[in-house]
Order: sequence, then C-alpha cells, then structure tokens
Amino acid sequence: MKNKIEYILFLSFSKIFQLLGLTISHKLSPVLAGLFYYFIPIRKATVLENLKNAFPDYSENKIRKIAFANYKSFAITLMEISCFPTTTKNDIKKRIDCKNPELIIDRYKRNKGVILLSAHFGNWEYMATSMGVKLNIPLAVVVKKQRNPYVTEWMNRERTKWNNTVVPLGISIREVYQTLKAKQIVAMVADQRGPREGEKVTFFGRNLSVHTGPAALALKTGAPILYGISVRRKDYSYETIFTEISKENLSGSHEEKVKQLSQRHMSYLEDFVRKYPEQWLWMHKRWKH
Repeated sequence: MKNKIEYILFLSFSKIFQLLGLTISHKLSPVLAGLFYYFIPIRKATVLENLKNAFPDYSENKIRKIAFANYKSFAITLMEISCFPTTTKNDIKKRIDCKNPELIIDRYKRNKGVILLSAHFGNWEYMATSMGVKLNIPLAVVVKKQRNPYVTEWMNRERTKWNNTVVPLGISIREVYQTLKAKQIVAMVADQRGPREGEKVTFFGRNLSVHTGPAALALKTGAPILYGISVRRKDYSYETIFTEISKENLSGSHEEKVKQLSQRHMSYLEDFVRKYPEQWLWMHKRWKH
C-alpha cells in the first residue's frame, strides 16, 4: 500500500510539472530546492559532509552556496524527468547537444562493442535517451531499480520509448558481457560508491571504493570506454563531449590494470566535478568506507 500511495503522489507531482511545462518549471526550481534544503533537508548533512571532504580549503559560506546550487540542479533534473511523458524526439534533439557523435559511430563500426560511461551529473537520464535518439542505434542501458517498483516500471517505460533497452543492475554483468560480445553499445553510470571490500582509487585526494565492472569488461572484451558527461547550460540545454578513456600503457596483472583503468575514468570525472561541483549528485555518502 505504501508503494502505491508514493506512486500516486509521484504521478501527481509529475502531472503538475507536465501541465506547467518545462519553461515555467525551470523557473520554479529555486523554490523546490529551498523546500528540500531548508524545510525538508533530505540528505543535507551528507551533501555538506561530502563537499567539505572534497573541497577542504573552501569556506563554510562557499560550501553552503554550492550545496544549495546542488539542490537546485537536482530539482531541475527531477522536473525534466517528470516531464518525460510529454517530451518528444525533437525536444530531446534540441535540448542535448552532443559535440562528437562521430566518435561513438566510429568505435561502433570497429565491431568490438562500446561502453558509454557517464555519471550522475546534470541530467544523466537525458543523455542516455538522447544517444538512442540521435544515433538511431539501440543502447542497452544498465539501471538500478528504484525502491518503489511502480516508479521503476514508470522510469523503464520512459527509458525505452526510443530504441533503448534496459538491463537491471544485479543481473547486468553477464547480460552486459553478452551485449558487448555481440558488438553492441552498453550505457552505464559508474560513479556510485563501491562495496567495502572493493577496489580503491583516489578521488579528490581520498581513497574511494569503486565499481570496477566497466574497466573489467573493457579489458575482457576489447570494447572502448567512451566517457560522456552532459553539462547543463544557463538556458537549460545540455552539452556533451565524449572522450575515450585510454587503455594504453596499463601494466601489471589483470587486477592491477583494472584498477589503473578505473582510476583513469574516475580522474576524468573529478575534473568535471571540480569545474561544475553543483551539477554532480552529492546526496550519497561517497567516502563511507
């Protein structure tokens, strides 16, 4: 019953944003951000702790400004996701500007499969959808189930409207491996904190446990890792540039190579987060163990 009630509330809020339209909804993002930052401070302590760990030299005032901007960024993303049912292909094409799709097409034609890697940055859902639309090539998108199964079903229905398929996280490794062996494209995010006993890399000068799946799959299948981050512009459109994460000059055992490659793509992400700290999702405990 709880899940059904939450789902009805979710649909109600989504319908409000759809009726208002994105132009008006975007203007209301500071209001929604203020609600969750000041009055219903969901994960606020975690956001502030993460920012202080990442930017120890920043003043308290600067940290709090970034934190509020982060809530505003998340509010914008939430509004845009809520409006997916009324979003058209043309909307997607207009809002997401991929500067070098030819890199993806070129690597796809090499018949080794492609790993499109991204992060919870800007609107990550837009990016996966836009690639399916613009490339006209189906992507197998690895997704994590929401706690509420009705919301998960809603999200997956929207994710698969145009070309893309979804692969639930958990059974993903085998299916992703088979997809890459079939020379197809897999899209995933890999910036979540890894398991306690997982491989550690350096992130913002601290040890961070990471998920090594993308690196391990890239080395095992020969598929390139193309990292794309959608940066939100002031007009609420997005710019994405894909960069291939180099697999050159990796050394040591297979496990050591996986760690080195994982470090490379996490360092690439760190450069973007340092430049646009408000656009990355800070609401999970990044350095829990």
